[in-house]
Amino acid sequence: MAQAKEAPTLELVLKRNSVERLKRDKSPLGMLDELPALIAQGYEQVDEEDIVRLKWWGLYHDKPKIGTFMLRVKIPGGITSPEHLRVIGEISNVHGQGSGELSTRQNVQLHYITLASLPDVFERMHAVGLTSAGACGDTVRNITGCPLGGLAHDELFDPTPVLDEAAEFFYGNPDYSDLPRKLKIAITACPDACSAPEINCIALIGAIKDGREGFGVLVGGGLSSVPRIAKDLGIWVAKEDAVPVLAAILDEWREDLRYRVSRVKSRLKFMIDDIGPEGMRALVEKRLGRTFEDFTLPHLPPASNHLGVHDQSDGRHYVGVPVHLGLVTGDQMIALADLAESLGGDVRLTRQQNFVLTNVAADRVDEVTAKLAEIGLPLDAGTLRGDAVACTGEPHCNFSVTETKSRMDGLVQLLEERFGKDADGLRMNLDGCPHACAHHWVGEIGFQGTTVRDEDGKRRQAYDIYLRGSLDRPAAIARAVFKRVPTEELDDAVVGLVGGWVAQRSEGESFREFADRTPDEDLGRLAGREPAPARPKKEEVA
Repeated sequence: MAQAKEAPTLELVLKRNSVERLKRDKSPLGMLDELPALIAQGYEQVDEEDIVRLKWWGLYHDKPKIGTFMLRVKIPGGITSPEHLRVIGEISNVHGQGSGELSTRQNVQLHYITLASLPDVFERMHAVGLTSAGACGDTVRNITGCPLGGLAHDELFDPTPVLDEAAEFFYGNPDYSDLPRKLKIAITACPDACSAPEINCIALIGAIKDGREGFGVLVGGGLSSVPRIAKDLGIWVAKEDAVPVLAAILDEWREDLRYRVSRVKSRLKFMIDDIGPEGMRALVEKRLGRTFEDFTLPHLPPASNHLGVHDQSDGRHYVGVPVHLGLVTGDQMIALADLAESLGGDVRLTRQQNFVLTNVAADRVDEVTAKLAEIGLPLDAGTLRGDAVACTGEPHCNFSVTETKSRMDGLVQLLEERFGKDADGLRMNLDGCPHACAHHWVGEIGFQGTTVRDEDGKRRQAYDIYLRGSLDRPAAIARAVFKRVPTEELDDAVVGLVGGWVAQRSEGESFREFADRTPDEDLGRLAGREPAPARPKKEEVA
């Protein structure tokens, strides 16, 4: 295995990394106790380091930085009860101007939250068992899973007890709230591993071995500005060993000071780059004092988006509801909670920023479909809308340099107008910055916001267009085939690309497959643009 560089001293870490010093000066988990004092002194007087520490409670500055926050509520596995969703909707209406959005990690995010409102916000959340602890910051982020965990008729076994055990162990745990950086975990046992395991730091994928229920393990995935596809750890883990193995991987990483010197190189994926999955396996086995059974995960089929009406395991149905741009209002969340309660079911959040409504009896499907349309969540909105993912971006995010949700809305409407249902099946992901919250690296057409100067030297919004990425297996990282496309020229480029796919595809051919077999020069002719030169790089597939 590869060897990592020599470990630095703690003194060097604290000198080089201000966030490491900030965490040691005062634990971010104690910030709720300081809210009365912070509110009394007023937002303008709050030390910026305390604002950073509030991230550990799921709070980010809204844009502009004038005293309001985004609040991220963690929903383990995306499974939320009617009571929980109703409370989130009520908080949105009382304190968040009725705003709400679903995230790619199965969270719910609210905006416009003021410092003074936080005591009431947290009181309402904690009263029903909701938490935002570790929704941001150097912690274990929301643990994702198949939104049909425990209900899917074809799942290998119910993984939700393991997911719940992991959430109970890691969420708010001081030992795992001082990680080198954020850590993302996915746990699933559906046959297509729909929780995007390839781009998580650690993924447990359900696997039956000799009649026993357990998991294969992937490590080292992640996106942001340096994307990685996760690698197979090569072991099989019984269900009862799942959380100890997760903790052992985190312990090896968090205790190694090499990954605390620079925040740019601190994610778990960089440790896997250094020592390989075989190196991590050796460390975990040594730490736990045991040897795990060898296991290689089988090839997985393309993941489902869970849209439409489908059978559950108990004869009832679930209804996957497209949520355009992931945007919902407080009133919609309350109405959806009431509907779920009347069905005796719950609401599940998907990584594509959609809802799943469970436990729908066959004779109530039409009634539920009509009610969803009345709520403003029509079931027939189409998979193009249901699969389109855009980050928070403008107007809320301080990192975004371009429009995001509004720009994606324009693209979706344009493609619907030009191609109708022929564009269904296309998956577009749009980010306003390199952080890749909307996963532009693995969209069939990915967009990353940037800027370009016009003839007068004035900066204008523009986008890099990424192609040949996908989470269909083998998952692949996209490449920016077209660079700095001005926003006013983006529509023509996308229509050209999609039009070429619709006209030239073979039966059942996805856009990713079409792009894979089409040379850059031909794609350039479709887009009406000169492709960017390809740079040699290591192939990122798994």
